Amino acid sequence: MAIFFLLVGLEIKHEIQDGALSSLRKAALPVVGAAGGMLLPAVIYALVAAGTPAARGWGIPMATDIAFALGIVALLGERVPAALRIFLAALAIADDIGAVLVIAIFYTPSVVTLALTAIVAIMSALFWLNRRGVQSVWPYAVGGGLLWIAVYQSGVHASIAGVLLAVTIPSRGADCVQHRIEQALAKPVNFFIVPIFALANAGVTLPADVAAFATQPAVTATALGLIVGKPLGIFGAAWLAVKARVAELPVDSTWGGLFGVAILGGIGFTMALFIAGLAFGESAQLDAAKIGVLGGSIITGTVGAIVLALRASRASPSATATTPV
Repeated sequence: MAIFFLLVGLEIKHEIQDGALSSLRKAALPVVGAAGGMLLPAVIYALVAAGTPAARGWGIPMATDIAFALGIVALLGERVPAALRIFLAALAIADDIGAVLVIAIFYTPSVVTLALTAIVAIMSALFWLNRRGVQSVWPYAVGGGLLWIAVYQSGVHASIAGVLLAVTIPSRGADCVQHRIEQALAKPVNFFIVPIFALANAGVTLPADVAAFATQPAVTATALGLIVGKPLGIFGAAWLAVKARVAELPVDSTWGGLFGVAILGGIGFTMALFIAGLAFGESAQLDAAKIGVLGGSIITGTVGAIVLALRASRASPSATATTPV
């Protein structure tokens, strides 16, 4: 997953430097929406699971799976305005930043000081290569490998090494290292690493009493966080930001369309499964959390796609109108 997080880190860096997060005005709506879409699901989860062994999983419904959410938008094509597609991408990127911080701060059991010193030293060397204008991939690949070992030894989850490495990689110029790495990693990550991770981690063992299992706190808290918390958190925070004139509604967009995109923000899948594994390890709560993630993601993905499709059909001219002869 460190490679997956490397690609995520490069995407985040691109959006901050030149994309939808490159200025306060551009970033305001997706960042505020992402904040609301992380806070409300965590609160709902914490309230539902309070006092139970599932309580540690409060971070599970906080993250949006950018690949699956944007995949659904891509299938809808022109029915989703370009501005809303950009909003969802920026939202998911801001969401990923929050998820990385949650993993690093709250799901790291202990930290080894000596390893942290090694991390600083390796990153300093990588930054030096960047400043020197080194555009060869190999020095960064070797440094990334050493960085992964140091992060793993530090006690911080090793996947964070991918994000740290992304920060140090040159991103300017038509043939810079970042562009080449993104091009090289996009297909392997999207068509191999993420599917393999999903298949390896999505499997659950259901007990005989499925009905009782489905009402476990980890199931209901996760599902409610994704189905209720993410859409209402994203939409509510965005609405407040626009009404307070902190941000503006995307061009050619409606509140209905924004709500449809907010529902898609409830697709947690890959990142949510990842955090569930960190929260519960191999405990009995893990299967329950997975069911909540899968159920919640399927429902939000389906409902979000339907809402956006219906909004588009109502906004378009009637297909049955006839032209006078």
